[in-house]
Amino acid sequence: VQLQASGGGLVQAGGSLRLSCVASGRTLTRHSMAWFRQAPGKEREFVAGVSGDDGATFYDESVKGRFTISRYKARNTMYLEMNSLKPEDTAIYYCAVSRMIAFTSKSEEYDYWGQGTQVTVSS
Repeated sequence: VQLQASGGGLVQAGGSLRLSCVASGRTLTRHSMAWFRQAPGKEREFVAGVSGDDGATFYDESVKGRFTISRYKARNTMYLEMNSLKPEDTAIYYCAVSRMIAFTSKSEEYDYWGQGTQVTVSS
């Protein structure tokens, strides 16, 4: 499975960005997918995820109400719509596919990772 993330960039606080993640190769459409992020000097953290079985969505508290995750299995694509961006959202954002069907926020349970896309929010 190969994952290609895109859509990052530089935006002012309060602005919006839409990240995309396209899966190719052996696609795991029944498995959970998620977005993680890693800021300089910090550990990688869970941002948002979608369950592989029922499509339920999950968010970290820090982004709830501002970010929206969506997944289109037919297109092997996942999106992260980010609104009301804050400087603390600045990070490299990674998309990932889990070995689990049920949702998990644990990065160690994600086997496939995209290369990351940089999101920078200026104040």
